[in-house]
Amino acid sequence: MVTSPDPQDAGAGRRGLLVASVMLATLMQVIDTTIANVALPQMQGALSATQDQVAWVLTSYIVAAAIMTPVTGWLAGALGRRRLLVLAVSGFTVASVLCGIATGIGEMVVFRVLQGLFGASLVPISQSLLLDAFPREKHGQAMALWGVGLMIGPILGPPLGGWLTEDYSWRWVFLINVPVGALALAGILASVRKDAPSERPLDWTGLALLALGIGALQLMLDRGQSQDWFSSLEIQLEAAIAFLGIYLYLLHWRSRSLARHGALLDLGMLRNGNFAVGCVLIFVVGVVLFATIALLPPYLSQLAHYPVWDIGVLLAPRGVGTMVGMMLVGRLIGRVDARLPIGVGMLLTAWSLYLMTGLGVDVSPPLIVWSGVVQGLGLGLVFVPIATVAYATLPVHQRTEAAGLFSLVRNLGSSVGISVVFSLLARATQASHAEIAARIPAYGAELSLLPSAWIPATVAGAQALNAEVTRQAAAIGYVNDFHLMMLMTLLATPLVMMLRSRPGQAPAPGAVAIDH
Repeated sequence: MVTSPDPQDAGAGRRGLLVASVMLATLMQVIDTTIANVALPQMQGALSATQDQVAWVLTSYIVAAAIMTPVTGWLAGALGRRRLLVLAVSGFTVASVLCGIATGIGEMVVFRVLQGLFGASLVPISQSLLLDAFPREKHGQAMALWGVGLMIGPILGPPLGGWLTEDYSWRWVFLINVPVGALALAGILASVRKDAPSERPLDWTGLALLALGIGALQLMLDRGQSQDWFSSLEIQLEAAIAFLGIYLYLLHWRSRSLARHGALLDLGMLRNGNFAVGCVLIFVVGVVLFATIALLPPYLSQLAHYPVWDIGVLLAPRGVGTMVGMMLVGRLIGRVDARLPIGVGMLLTAWSLYLMTGLGVDVSPPLIVWSGVVQGLGLGLVFVPIATVAYATLPVHQRTEAAGLFSLVRNLGSSVGISVVFSLLARATQASHAEIAARIPAYGAELSLLPSAWIPATVAGAQALNAEVTRQAAAIGYVNDFHLMMLMTLLATPLVMMLRSRPGQAPAPGAVAIDH
């Protein structure tokens, strides 16, 4: 059985080293979910891959990590958390080196799968260890420290990847993990105490069904837009396999619910009101955080024509807002009703999305920075209390297992959010383009209102006019996406009142289960 070290036994020096080490491990894994995005064009040429093939560099990592996440709790018990963390950091670092020296697209996809498999355990185990290293009254601060790395990692990924790709090589997007991983591993070996493994058997049937269902669902969400969704046989097959895998797991879970060890993930935990509401709210957080991060870089690059470095600078204040929110809520947890920062954070997030509906093709930098800071602050206020309250009313023996389901919901939120907003963006752009173009006459006195370079009577003028119409239509599509996320956030906000929380309520040791 996994044993938790007494927080009082940890000296300040050991605790500081542990915090630094697990934060490095967390940041390394989370940044890699987005850092490779901007390097895809360079990878495509270097690896002689098609656009569809190089997209698997992202897809393979996401799918592998999603499949492995529910197994983290069992691995932590079977190997011990220290041994699992050492294995995860080492494996992730070695896989990063292999990605950096890959010579073909097949090798790259295989190595990215390895990265996802090893990286899936880094974030949840890091959180669990941080909670054990701090006394109960400081769990809020520990969660805030851990959350900073988790929340700002996806924000830092694109600008960091752009800088490395532009000034050095796309291979450094992966090789930069080597010194970070080495430092994290050295710190972990020196600061993390050994713990005894347990003997809980692995539910192989449940793992196979979840891997089938979740893997197919992630593939469908990631590739749906590029394959024109259900008009594609591939997407139809992936949807059918996802439904079949998840449905069969539900039957498997029901048949094993009375067994001694039960199924891999106990879905009965969703009967707990706090946990169920927490899952809904963290799903919304996953949608807003990752969908916004995915939308803004192409918007600023393709529509507003900002260079890569300027985009990184404009998005960086979002991380500052997140850090402020995390640190503030870390001091408030246990002193105020946890629903208060969650509610305020949800409203701030909705306000930031409202501000983003005012973005246009000639958007000013202050609006980008201000909306980003507000959203970062809002998400920072929301994330820690949700992760605290969601587990607070669960029995102690269920909390670690609940983390697998909770983290799975958040990851699905990010995948669904990115998939939906880009699909809606493409459709809105096409519809708006047709509507705008229909209002522009081919000939007539009205053409005098157009700049001379846009006169459609000439080939060059028609091309320039079409480019501008496409640009304006895309801007409408982006605004529609931000408006949809704002409405979704506002609709989810009343659910906060369904949470059970009292002023001064603090979680018991281990009450905040591991999350990813």
